[in-house]
Amino acid sequence: MFADGALELIRKGIIDGSCKKIDTGKVVASFLLGSQQVYDFIDRNPSVQMRDIAYTNDPWVISRNPRVVSINSATEIDLTGQVCADSIGTRIYSGTGGQLDFVRGAKMSEGGKAIIALASRTAKLAPKIVPTLKPGAGVVTPRADVQWVVTEYGAVNLYGKSLQERARLLISIAHPDDREALDRAAFERFGPHWNY
Repeated sequence: MFADGALELIRKGIIDGSCKKIDTGKVVASFLLGSQQVYDFIDRNPSVQMRDIAYTNDPWVISRNPRVVSINSATEIDLTGQVCADSIGTRIYSGTGGQLDFVRGAKMSEGGKAIIALASRTAKLAPKIVPTLKPGAGVVTPRADVQWVVTEYGAVNLYGKSLQERARLLISIAHPDDREALDRAAFERFGPHWNY
């Protein structure tokens, strides 16, 4: 997405496309939304390419650039690493976007990383790292694809870990006040030897 935030980074020289192997020197986006300044900037600008989502969200296209870092969010993540990002239970909150495409593209990219970043709690103090997803919640990114998960309490790499290891790691970055309940839930799910 091309928005005012991207425009500011382009004007400061932070985004210039110079490190890309494909579309080198170009800013590529599939849709835009912003102020009149954004529309004026892209109008007939040869350094900006507006492309179809079939191109921008293709994991193979994404992976052709080195060191791609995808940063996506979540409404909640369960102790096995399943990521819900489009709903709160059965209520649709947003679209899935290209989350899974960019997670997979970043992981395939040479030196790339896929990050799911979320606050440990909602604004109403409900935990976002939960024993299981709410009934009816959609899994946008399956646990087998999840790599890095980041909260304000740390970052953990879940990729290739067992379910028990994932639970331990996720509990370590959950809100401190939620960790005991999560630990009990993990014990109930995995049995008495889950934490060994």
